[in-house]
Amino acid sequence: MAAGKSTAAAGGAWIVCEGEASQSLRPPRARTWGRVGRTPVVSVRGRGSGRVSVAGMTCFKKGERSRLIYSFRVHRGRRGEPKGFIRRDHRDFIVRAHIRLGSPIVLVWDNLRTHLMPQMKAFIAANEDWLTVFHFPAYAPDLTPQEGIWSLVKRTIGNLAAANLDQMATAVKTG
Repeated sequence: MAAGKSTAAAGGAWIVCEGEASQSLRPPRARTWGRVGRTPVVSVRGRGSGRVSVAGMTCFKKGERSRLIYSFRVHRGRRGEPKGFIRRDHRDFIVRAHIRLGSPIVLVWDNLRTHLMPQMKAFIAANEDWLTVFHFPAYAPDLTPQEGIWSLVKRTIGNLAAANLDQMATAVKTG
């Protein structure tokens, strides 16, 4: 990360950490209150194969307020519909972040397969005047600030038994 930090300082760029998370209608395990001897049971419909996916960027620059930029996708289980973010979505998300931040970006992200595709590498090479990319080690969830954000979001929806994807999407957005 130190290499990205000095690269960002030299170019007046934002350090941007990107990460993704998703949630299906089946809620994550969470603790809740209940009467002694009575285990609370949360009914889940369990039908449907939809999921809500979020990609987020935490942005840092010396002398600037940190920013959180996110993109949202609802997968309703339809044939041919992508289940999560695809290469094109990541590319468009990076371009939108660059426009919003108004200066070069030093992007730090994980080794997700879509991040390593030849088309994505070609996009990065074509935009090297404003985009520099560093990869986290193979498994390093403790290094990216996004993982803490996803943990907080999932904690807020831990006891939610959503009736449909729209309710789940609203809960994730407000979380």
